[in-house]
Amino acid sequence: MPIVRNDMTVLLAERALPSVTRWHRIEGIPRTHQFDRALRAEIRDALWMVTRQWQMGEFLGDDAGSPVFAKVHQTTSRLTTYRPRDLGEQAFDESVPLESRVEQRPVPFTAGAQPLSLDIRVLMGRQWKKMLLAAGFPTAVKDFRDAFQVLSVDPDDPGSAMVCAHRDAWQHQAAFAGRAMDGYLWYRWIIDHPAPRDLATLPAPLAIDPGDFGTVNTMADDFVSWFDRLIDQPLKPEENAWIPSRLEYQFGCCAPHGTRRTELTAAEYYQGDLDWYALDVAPESETPPSHPEVFTASTTTFVPTAVEFNGMANTRWWSFEDRRVNFGGIRPDTTDLAKLLLMEFGLLFANDWCVVPVPLQAGAVAEVQGLAVTNVFGERFWIEPAGRSPEHTWQRWNVFTLSHTAPTRRPDQALLMLPTAAKVQEGAPLEEVTMIRDEMANMVWGIELTVPLPHGEGRSGGSAAAETTRFFDRVLRRPFPVPPLENEARVHYELMNTVPEHWIPFIPVHVPGDRREIQLQRASLLRDVDGDPTHTMKIKPRTSLLREGLDLTTPRTYFVHEEEVSRAGVRVKQAYQRTRWTDGRIVVWFGAAKKAGRGEGSSGLAFDRLVEVKKA
Repeated sequence: MPIVRNDMTVLLAERALPSVTRWHRIEGIPRTHQFDRALRAEIRDALWMVTRQWQMGEFLGDDAGSPVFAKVHQTTSRLTTYRPRDLGEQAFDESVPLESRVEQRPVPFTAGAQPLSLDIRVLMGRQWKKMLLAAGFPTAVKDFRDAFQVLSVDPDDPGSAMVCAHRDAWQHQAAFAGRAMDGYLWYRWIIDHPAPRDLATLPAPLAIDPGDFGTVNTMADDFVSWFDRLIDQPLKPEENAWIPSRLEYQFGCCAPHGTRRTELTAAEYYQGDLDWYALDVAPESETPPSHPEVFTASTTTFVPTAVEFNGMANTRWWSFEDRRVNFGGIRPDTTDLAKLLLMEFGLLFANDWCVVPVPLQAGAVAEVQGLAVTNVFGERFWIEPAGRSPEHTWQRWNVFTLSHTAPTRRPDQALLMLPTAAKVQEGAPLEEVTMIRDEMANMVWGIELTVPLPHGEGRSGGSAAAETTRFFDRVLRRPFPVPPLENEARVHYELMNTVPEHWIPFIPVHVPGDRREIQLQRASLLRDVDGDPTHTMKIKPRTSLLREGLDLTTPRTYFVHEEEVSRAGVRVKQAYQRTRWTDGRIVVWFGAAKKAGRGEGSSGLAFDRLVEVKKA
């Protein structure tokens, strides 16, 4: 250790690196195991207290009074219309959460000619049986069961592959075939025969007494109403907010006020978590409102309350802080700006904020016109929303505001309160599809990760494809006479290899009328059905997400916009959603959600190959 000759010279010398020290927090550190004296916070010198006040910045205050009284003047417009996609406007329904209205998708009851959702079909049949017994028609139960029965399947029929290829689905079908009523068939018959319906045209062996036609018709309408309340579905399958070519929802709402219309639109909603940030303010429409306005202006008087939170730094010395939050334990990185702002707010400016309780009803668009504040000195101030004046736009700061679809317009000052559910329970995915780019094959694949089985449960797409392949190998593949070719060749020519059946190809095609823009068209691979290469059938997708247009009376080609499938891919799932609404009623719907995939992939599809011959 070096010896310093002149200690005072060293102590009084100027520092080479001067610094500015500022204390945000003063904490006592006891040096003994006994805390009795340390907790007393003894003060023996008034100068010590003055220096502590200086260190804490208490001498830097300004001449400002605390608010003791305030009034808020606001205007509120109610949402009155709802519009799925670019279809017509409908009345805004507040009896169900908005998620149920937007995300509802048709329940898949069929896939081509194959019935699906056997569990719901049997549930509907049991409900109709209960209604018949309650109305005094016990003899009609068997006739309805025979007329609308769960059909049995033939394990040797290629058309029953979706059932007989899977053991659990086959067992369910065999257990209910001929023993239970298919309630969905009766539901469809009621829908296809609107009132006043002629019950004399019911399929055999049903024969309703003409004197009971009125009673049975009323029961049929009640049965339809019961099922519509059980699961929320679109009024018409084609009138839902889902855009198949975009794999996302699109909807809009309107809140009229006089001759103005506050148009709110969600052009790309897909995350399955609906709230105010999903919508933007669209340009005002010249179309007159289709529903009357619900507009109110109110002034609310209240006493401001200081903001409090767990772990908040106390402004007084003789008070203990909540130990559940430790701002001193936060270790922000150089890029963690949000953490630094949170620490600065919690330690320095937390006591500068007050809470203004303003009750709002769900389904309202509210805008604060101004705030009148009275402080302890009797001074009154009129405060307008930040950034309202065009010359002060650069100083604007606020949260929970809506953006405009036009980039040139400043954000809106209104606060949107949507009638959404606080908690939604989601079931296991019934359908799940991922779309990936395959650069080696120069196409996009729609991989069915989860497919619905006929008895109402989801199954891994790979397992279902392997079971289906084994079924066709057993049922349809017969020996095809091929003359043996004896040679010593070690390789043979292969025109094309195969990929699993749950890989659905999407090939790039030109957009009509455009030479450069492309879109993705659903295609089909071929299945060898009997060993003869000339006899094949097309492999069709099994999920309703990828079967778009196949089950129509006139099948329609399905296209997906090329930009929707990025290099990361996209993953879409459909599952049942359940929540409880404000009136206590349980609401169930079948909804979809989309998220990013896990990158590109390769199917291994190849053409014109020389394959090594495996010797026995």
